[in-house]
Amino acid sequence: MEDEREDYGDDVDDVVDALEAAEDEDERDLEGGDADGRVIVESDERGDALGTHGRRGTGGAVPRHLRTTTPYMTKYERARVLGTRALQISMNAPVLVQLEGETDPLEIAGKELREKRVPFVVRRYLPDGSYEDWCIEELIVHDPDARRT
Repeated sequence: MEDEREDYGDDVDDVVDALEAAEDEDERDLEGGDADGRVIVESDERGDALGTHGRRGTGGAVPRHLRTTTPYMTKYERARVLGTRALQISMNAPVLVQLEGETDPLEIAGKELREKRVPFVVRRYLPDGSYEDWCIEELIVHDPDARRT
């Protein structure tokens, strides 16, 4: 690669430096999380649709003992968590459950969710701009794949 850089001059150096900076920024985005090292999965995407680009009102976090939302994980949160975790697994993130022949990242993510081993926090934004953070361990997760008896 160095030989190619010398042949093409400083323009290639600038492009390579820009690509490396973009890769570093992408890695920082994937590493974002809370103090426990858990990834925060936002439940509500209306802010982006309104053009606020993820910036919410000035409200802050609601204390755990004052939460008002239900402890049940919604189907939308479940889909977001499974998709995000499956993407991480497909990019060689460590698997947090014992595998029994599963190779599909989505199946592995589903198994992690059933065992409540997914290291995520679901952030639910409220109309006043404040938000509630729910750990996966705290949420009641309905598994639509479970057999009915």
